[in-house]
Amino acid sequence: RPEVAIERGAGGVIYLRPTAALGAYPPRLTDRLLHWAATAPQRVLMAERQGEGWRTESYGEMLAAARAIASALIARDLTAERPVLILSGNSIDHALVAFGALLAGVPFCPVSPAYSLVSRDYGKLAYLMKLLTPGLVFVADAAPFAAVLRATVPADVEIAAARGVLEGRTVTRLSDLLATPEHPELDARHAAIGPDTIAKFLLTSGSTGSPKAVVNTQRMLCANQVMLRDTLAFLKDEPPVIVDWLPWNHTFGGNHNIGIVLYNGGSLYLDDGRPTPDGIAATVRNLREVAPTVYFNVPKGYESLLPYFRDDAGLRTTFFSRLQAMFFSGAGLSAHVWHSLDDFAVMATGARVPMLTGLGATETAPFFMSVTPETSRSGHVGLPVPGNEAKLIPNSGKLEVRARGPN
Repeated sequence: RPEVAIERGAGGVIYLRPTAALGAYPPRLTDRLLHWAATAPQRVLMAERQGEGWRTESYGEMLAAARAIASALIARDLTAERPVLILSGNSIDHALVAFGALLAGVPFCPVSPAYSLVSRDYGKLAYLMKLLTPGLVFVADAAPFAAVLRATVPADVEIAAARGVLEGRTVTRLSDLLATPEHPELDARHAAIGPDTIAKFLLTSGSTGSPKAVVNTQRMLCANQVMLRDTLAFLKDEPPVIVDWLPWNHTFGGNHNIGIVLYNGGSLYLDDGRPTPDGIAATVRNLREVAPTVYFNVPKGYESLLPYFRDDAGLRTTFFSRLQAMFFSGAGLSAHVWHSLDDFAVMATGARVPMLTGLGATETAPFFMSVTPETSRSGHVGLPVPGNEAKLIPNSGKLEVRARGPN
């Protein structure tokens, strides 16, 4: 039973305060990269599809690459006023640049590829260029982004790419960044990163206007991971293995899930599928090969998997073989989908697997409220986790939820 104290204030205000205190958290998220690179350097941190197999990056390899890229970013005098913008989607190359920025104390901002590849007027991206004034813009492949790069990136802003050319512009190769000699101030720069250092800017959806760039500090990210580790206690039992497509420009995929893997020494397999009729087959292919210990998806993703779990006993057996929990967010999960997943888990292993959810936001980095296996059911988002307080305020016949905490 969650230990939450309830206090009623004037005007119908309700305060929810966990009685358990939040545990200690490190000043920098990259402290966990250093820890795992020292204790398990060969363990896979990240893997992505490469032909019929997987391209992998171990903890040791990620740290070495991040140190080189961090040195390159320090040499360019990048700062919060001149951050790194990453326009392409989830990939190991994206992660190399992001971890390099974190190690250097240079904020970065992952931007939805839809702003570049779906939009044709580039209005949101042009707005973001003026808002964030980047010092370096990175794409994995310059070719598909050529039009938007020419249209929105100022001439004095450096463009970097893992591959591809851009006619009329110089493009710095990712391989050149990775070949950067170690900067003499690198270790001192990293040591100077503190809880209030800006780690990244995450963009809101912009559905009600222009996107907002939400500041995410090191304190927010690190406190969040201790909240998660204490709430999802099974993370302490073994390094998590995640197969995940959720986009890194969103707080669920980019903070919650990458953070869980890094903080707990786990492995993240990048799912090149999507919960769409055209994309679900790739997800199924990956889940046939990699058995997750915890699985994250949106409700549509779980719904899309149901017919495959029903018809493919091998997939069902692999998926549930070591699964300790499932987690959804973004919308409500229907009772039909929930009960079907319970039934398939029982068919595969003889036991149900807890289905969890919560309530969070880009501004809370994102963990704020969570159910437990005992309280989890459709329509519930749980209670504030240790370290957070919730304030419920009457507003137009409903209760507005406000959050306070180190995240």
